[in-house]
Amino acid sequence: MEASSSRLSVSCESCGARMLFDAHQRSGRCPYCDSPNVVDRPATYNRPDPLFALRILVSSDSARERLRQWIKGKRMGPKGLRKRAQENGRAVYLPTYLYSATAHSRFRAEIREDYKRGKERKREYRVLTGKHAAYLGDILVTASRGVPNHEVERIEPFYTDNLLRYSPKVISGWTSEEPSMTREECLALAREESGDRVRGLLESFMPGDGHRNLRFETDLAEESLDLTLVPVWVFSVQYDENKPPFRVLVNGQTGKVYGKVPISWRKVLLLALSVACATGVFLLFLHWLGAVH
Repeated sequence: MEASSSRLSVSCESCGARMLFDAHQRSGRCPYCDSPNVVDRPATYNRPDPLFALRILVSSDSARERLRQWIKGKRMGPKGLRKRAQENGRAVYLPTYLYSATAHSRFRAEIREDYKRGKERKREYRVLTGKHAAYLGDILVTASRGVPNHEVERIEPFYTDNLLRYSPKVISGWTSEEPSMTREECLALAREESGDRVRGLLESFMPGDGHRNLRFETDLAEESLDLTLVPVWVFSVQYDENKPPFRVLVNGQTGKVYGKVPISWRKVLLLALSVACATGVFLLFLHWLGAVH
């Protein structure tokens, strides 16, 4: 294995041909014999060896069918999207970090109590303060600058009950990326998600008939951050040769789909006009009924 700037020259394990791997690649296929190859790079702090991986369970045909069904439901998409869309897709093992921690929180909230006194309904609020402890597990955040965290969240969950210990055999034959975000960046994302998780736990923990003004502070301890490869089908959808394609992600374990389809403002305007016309006709009908009676 020879390094050349940000690329690596690797000998194919099958035919011996030289291949160039980009810095963000961990695996790929030989262009000469189509054999799968995995790069064995020395681990670093921001590019550790993966600890876990999930198998790809959604086939190429199934992922494409999920994509087509998803496109059919986008009625406000641009003209030609459903009939002329062409997709170019590939399965990728996306680098993510699996985070866990224990959360110790101090909270304050106003608890609502609804009751009846005679025939009169009453409502009172009482201040409640206390402590709450919980284990936070299975928080998954992206380690790829190419796929932001909010997109990963939209195709979750990934079922971590099926985690495998990483080995090159798991990803052999598939494209796999190296982390392009630092551990500190990923840890910050995980802690942000932890705050949302803690808020949800506290919301469900509150007694009474309701609550308001929930405030809390949380200390995280026993944090764990493990590099985990998760399967994602990435599609580039082209519906007009004069327009840029847009990206759609399909969870390679569950088939869940997410993408941001361009909006046809012409369709939106026509829909708004149709609703306005229908509303006007309805109001005229009501006015006519009033006049008749």
